[in-house]
Amino acid sequence: QVQLVESGGGLVQAGGSLRLSCAASGRTFGVYAMGWFRQAPGKEREFVAAISRSGGSTPYADSVKGRFTISRDNAKNTMYLQMNNLKPEDTAVYYCAASGGTTIATSRRFYDYWGQGTQVTVSS
Repeated sequence: QVQLVESGGGLVQAGGSLRLSCAASGRTFGVYAMGWFRQAPGKEREFVAAISRSGGSTPYADSVKGRFTISRDNAKNTMYLQMNNLKPEDTAVYYCAASGGTTIATSRRFYDYWGQGTQVTVSS
């Protein structure tokens, strides 16, 4: 098992930046592909970005491509999401997730472990 804790959320104006972190404990972090998802009020939880175990593959949702960057530091058991040029529609609770599968996944059903989430609010 692995435990995940997100941090770094907050309130920011449109056009601003935030960096989210996801700290993992428990089983070796490097065996998991990781992902970021978000859920806005009244909406389904949606895929944002994912990263393979080595960090070599990083798919993104079209809505964040070019603005968000996912990365990981396996030595620190931590994953990051750098979010630039934030828009009001990015407002949501952001969740990190770990997948024990052998391939990177963009669907939440392939993720086995989830953090509690961190709120990101972007004002216009």
